[in-house]
Amino acid sequence: MGKVKLLRCVSCGREYLPEDVHYTCPHCGDLLGTLDVIYDYESICQELTRESLSSTEDFSIWRYLPILPVEREDYIQPLHTGWTPLSRFARLETELKLKRLWVKDDTRNPTASLKDRASSVAIAKALEQGAEVVTAASSGNAGCSMAAFAACAGIRSYIFVPATAPRAKLAQLIVFGANVLLVKGTYDQAFELCLKASKRWGWYSRNTAYNPYLGEGKKTVALEIAEQLGWKVPDKVFVPVGDGCIISGVWKGFFDLQKLGLIEGLPSLIGVQAEGSAPLVHAFEEGKTLVEPIIPHTMADSISVGNPRDQLKALRAVRDTGGRFISVSDDQIRTAMKLLAKSTGIFAEPAGATALAGLARAIGEGWVDPAEEIVILVTGSGLKDIEALNYKIEEEAILVEPCIEAVERALTR
Repeated sequence: MGKVKLLRCVSCGREYLPEDVHYTCPHCGDLLGTLDVIYDYESICQELTRESLSSTEDFSIWRYLPILPVEREDYIQPLHTGWTPLSRFARLETELKLKRLWVKDDTRNPTASLKDRASSVAIAKALEQGAEVVTAASSGNAGCSMAAFAACAGIRSYIFVPATAPRAKLAQLIVFGANVLLVKGTYDQAFELCLKASKRWGWYSRNTAYNPYLGEGKKTVALEIAEQLGWKVPDKVFVPVGDGCIISGVWKGFFDLQKLGLIEGLPSLIGVQAEGSAPLVHAFEEGKTLVEPIIPHTMADSISVGNPRDQLKALRAVRDTGGRFISVSDDQIRTAMKLLAKSTGIFAEPAGATALAGLARAIGEGWVDPAEEIVILVTGSGLKDIEALNYKIEEEAILVEPCIEAVERALTR
């Protein structure tokens, strides 16, 4: 038996051997039957220790291979993923009046988003199962990521994206050689269509929550945060939320570390959604276990989700850690994008800056202690959606003739 001991349904608690179920609980269905990946922690804790990590020279997500579900190391692709910077920026701390604010910059991953963590695991699992085709539904980032890893592995990919996806993300998909299906509808509709296609043609599905191993890739961001902080757990982690898979992955990472005895306690997880796409915020505030689906409207396309696929795990992640869900407006997201860029040099897409927008709102409402140790996740690069800021370059820049006198005149205006 491999290191994955079993898969457990988050709704009914039924347990399955990994070889018996690939995706969701047959009794609870695709939405409610999401599965937790349970490991042989007693065995792994002998192999994965602080000492073993300090001696490894692999600075990628694969330094944590003993607590990842991949059995065949030869299926791991060479695209370097993970061990992204966790940094403090004095100007940002001063602006927000905080003493210990850390920025986890996942724009540094191969396709410039946190989704590479999930895809790197997904492609290895696909190869383990002998898949020749992989598929995913995406608002852009997850699809770009899967397309890149599929290209690296030399297998075909079919990516379903809303026709409204940002052009930069569509360009990434095409240049990676993906078969792109532009869906005349929402991300949620693209997701359902992708599931139907994967079932009909037997494609390996890299779909959020539906595939239990995606969260195992995303949890590595939490593993890194803990190790980079010297195994001290931060007080709060702010996470942008759409489908809920990233925040549930963050919870799983800290949960696994606690099970292995590498950390004590869990940080409070703060899920931040856009106001026009905030079904989890409403479910949390109303004490519900399931969301009421909506039609989402937000500039932050990566978190524009009306019926979050990982809603059960996302709500659990926040409630079990004493956290909360909050929402922010598109204007607050734009402000956060500019603040992040001008105070740290990190250019984030709208969803990537949403955690900072949530932190700014939390500070304004007075429920963040300035002395707390806080981490925000920056999940995607602004170069993926440069149109979001709606800049008019000719108005922002200064047009000059190619002579020094023209520069001098411009500077004295």
